Amino acid sequence: MSKDPANSDKICNTREQQNSDKIVNHIVLLEPEIPQNTGNIARTCAATGTVLHLIHPLGFSTDDRMLKRAGMDYWYQVDVRHYDSWADFLARNNHAPGFPARLHYMTTKAPDSYAARDFSEGAWFLFGKESAGIPEEILKADLDRCIRIPMRVDSRSLNLGNSVAIVLYEALRQQDFSTLQQTGSLAEN
Repeated sequence: MSKDPANSDKICNTREQQNSDKIVNHIVLLEPEIPQNTGNIARTCAATGTVLHLIHPLGFSTDDRMLKRAGMDYWYQVDVRHYDSWADFLARNNHAPGFPARLHYMTTKAPDSYAARDFSEGAWFLFGKESAGIPEEILKADLDRCIRIPMRVDSRSLNLGNSVAIVLYEALRQQDFSTLQQTGSLAEN
């Protein structure tokens, strides 16, 4: 979990090339502040084969005990990519499959629901920091990318980890859960 953008880029690009026939989803966290949320999201990414992008500065160290604890023993299964800034993220992903055409900004300020969008070819979901969301200058530059999760008028926001799970599983549903195990079985007695 060390921050080594140059090295992680080489590893991650190889993984994506090997899986180029599979639909790939991406969760992008812009300056996350709470290690437990990021750990929870990493665990969701591990369980779904979703790439996790962390845009610095982070509100915690990647060596944080709470981050590791929330991600449990799934960290080795997560494709985590680190960026120094929003500009660095944009520059390094400019030619990635589906980028930026399938980039969606998750914000309570959006007029449209995520449920009205098509994620069947994969998606990149950007989430802002817990205390402030995505900066308005980013939102205003691409209003058509902004979508929201419907909720009551008197609610400020949902937990970041819950929000990620809601939209990610909608994308996976639209993709017929094609990359996931869809059946389970009980242990034999």
